[in-house]
Amino acid sequence: MRLWLRDDERRPDPVPVPTDDRRAVLVGIGLWVLALIPTLVFAGPITAAGGGWWIWTVVVGIALGLLGFAYLSVTRARRRR
Repeated sequence: MRLWLRDDERRPDPVPVPTDDRRAVLVGIGLWVLALIPTLVFAGPITAAGGGWWIWTVVVGIALGLLGFAYLSVTRARRRR
């Protein structure tokens, strides 16, 4: 078994599958929002146990998801033009 092939031995790359990346990001944001609910409900015991960073982790996950969604939306709009 060889670890590499010469260019003339390679098969052509497959055609990319069209996907809607924005839907995947929205599902991820939704999961972060679902994780935010119990962390806010139990915020007192969580912070008392030294786990206040859990809440901030969820908030940052939502914020990064929103940034990613905005980026994908702008990229999609530019491709349409």
